[in-house]
Amino acid sequence: MAMTATAPTSVRAFGPGTALSCRECGERYDLAPRFACEFCFGPLEVAYDFGTVTRADIESGPNNIWRYRHLLPVPANVAELPNMNPGLTPLVKADRLAAELGLDSLYVKDDSGNPTHSFKDRVVAIAVEAARTFGFTTLSCSSTGNLAGAVGAAAARAGFESCVFIPAGLEDAKVVMAAVYGGKVVAIDGNYDDVNRFCSELIGDEAGEGWGFVNVNLRPYYGEGSKTLAYEIAEQLGWRLPEQIVVPIASGSQLTKIDKGFQELIRLGLVEDRPYRIFGAQATGCSPVARAWEKGLDVIQPVKPDTIAKSLAIGNPADGPYVLDIAHRTGGSVEHVDDAEIVEAIALLARTEGIFAETAGGVTTGVLRKLVREGRLDPKAETVVLNTGDGLKTLNAVDAGVTATIAPSLKAFTEAGLA
Repeated sequence: MAMTATAPTSVRAFGPGTALSCRECGERYDLAPRFACEFCFGPLEVAYDFGTVTRADIESGPNNIWRYRHLLPVPANVAELPNMNPGLTPLVKADRLAAELGLDSLYVKDDSGNPTHSFKDRVVAIAVEAARTFGFTTLSCSSTGNLAGAVGAAAARAGFESCVFIPAGLEDAKVVMAAVYGGKVVAIDGNYDDVNRFCSELIGDEAGEGWGFVNVNLRPYYGEGSKTLAYEIAEQLGWRLPEQIVVPIASGSQLTKIDKGFQELIRLGLVEDRPYRIFGAQATGCSPVARAWEKGLDVIQPVKPDTIAKSLAIGNPADGPYVLDIAHRTGGSVEHVDDAEIVEAIALLARTEGIFAETAGGVTTGVLRKLVREGRLDPKAETVVLNTGDGLKTLNAVDAGVTATIAPSLKAFTEAGLA
């Protein structure tokens, strides 16, 4: 039987992790499968006692996220356990895209190189280790697509059952990628927020006994996986922080954890403490955080998603208010681009850098271009833009195909104007 939401466990299973702490009121709890504060209902996140961590400690580790195990809530022997071992994806020097946009220094952090071709492998890898510790038997999630595939694959590798929940009508490629690993895939009539509400009900029911929902009751651990993007970017830049970074927003957790990762590196003396600006990117058809930013609000008004960027289609993003705080604190902003701009940006990134991005990558690239055009991003500052998934998952979003069909002859090739 799975542990209850209040049962503590040995902190040794969580490495430097020492407790769960409420982001709102600071109340602390034992490390357990819980995600909300009992006093103020604020979100819980992992608190740490890192001790001394050096660059050499990190650089001597494996070529995946476990090189950062000293900074994550995982056991010391995590690299020996069955996991998907994601991470250390390319940081591509994007000179051709930079020249087209008018930037001096631009990098693309291309997370499509993870095992299931999205950044979700990072967060699931951490959640798997928490699920293993808590004795869960089934891995589950509410998902806009990429997470479902990452959970299915990680469960298969680690020996868990899996059952994932998605909104009906997701891209076929994402449904297949979730289902191929042998677990259950359940489509629910409604949007992501409807799916998420259902999962919250299931957690409290006998039917969900023994289930670890990676982005609900395991969310504090799961979220820490996004910090590894910050760690990798800093290490790949030669142990320095980028001056500007553009991050997609779905729930907002990825952006907040990248900021947390940067702050941890500064606090540990692993990088120089220098200013950086974080920009959030949303699709116009699901842009509650960007709309709040435009109106100068500090609360998020939920919306009903209507965009081709389905991986970002969360109408009531849990971390939205924290995204606004970080954008204000760092001097960034939160912007949005429409579906036509997303498609154009996918083609732009592919044409200039040979990176075929998912629609979320079209959102970040499109917002980057918008920020440059409107003079709200410093063109001389070192900039990183995230691509969090593979374009093969969202083929319906692009219009590309055969240039011409010809007979197998040089004459036909020449007459078609292809020479």
